[in-house]
Amino acid sequence: MPLDSLLISQDVDLVRILRPTLEKLSIQVEICQEATKANEILITEKFDAVIVDCDDVLGGLKVLRGLRDSPSNKNSVTFAVLNGRQTTTQEVFGMGVNFVLQKPISTLNATRCFNAALSFMVRERRRYFRAPVEMPIRMILEGKEFKAVSANISEGGISITLPQPILKTAKPRLMFTLPETSAAFDLETEVAWMDGKGHAGLRFQNVPLECQEKLDKWLSERMEAEAAAPQDAGSGSN
Repeated sequence: MPLDSLLISQDVDLVRILRPTLEKLSIQVEICQEATKANEILITEKFDAVIVDCDDVLGGLKVLRGLRDSPSNKNSVTFAVLNGRQTTTQEVFGMGVNFVLQKPISTLNATRCFNAALSFMVRERRRYFRAPVEMPIRMILEGKEFKAVSANISEGGISITLPQPILKTAKPRLMFTLPETSAAFDLETEVAWMDGKGHAGLRFQNVPLECQEKLDKWLSERMEAEAAAPQDAGSGSN
């Protein structure tokens, strides 16, 4: 399952070490050499990991400070690369950085660091991943039962098409079974958004641990299948 990372650095030696290390872990790398350009990219693109060469890119620390306020990347796993002469580890951890790398960086140290971070990156990818899925939904609202159809589902909620609009303050209960599984769900929800045309996004509430684990597993399988599909289609085999 390919993940996406942004590496902000002008250091050729750093790029030479980090690019192959990340690619071996199926982490795609986009390189940006300037802080201003990086900020523009971070506004429009979503990354599972953001790696900032803080001390050797002008404005690198400013990029780090602004990351947690970024709508698209505030939850991305962040890495600060320090040169040992300017910024301290305490400073960057105070900015919300998850991992720190100190120059000079060896392939071994980089591999250990990104291996340790991989599960966090996968977790973040699954958190915002929305799996397209059309399945029947039973909705209970104020003692009445309605039928709905889903459009997509994520770790935290579901998008559905309703036979009639509901109030934004509604707290519907949903019952459904994930496709190709026997995993039946009976969940409390609240309205996250509505478009006035019968489409609504519902946020899951008080999800039992067992249900969350089943949903997470199903989403992970869908992510892997989606990532593999273009490769399978292109190879003409398997």
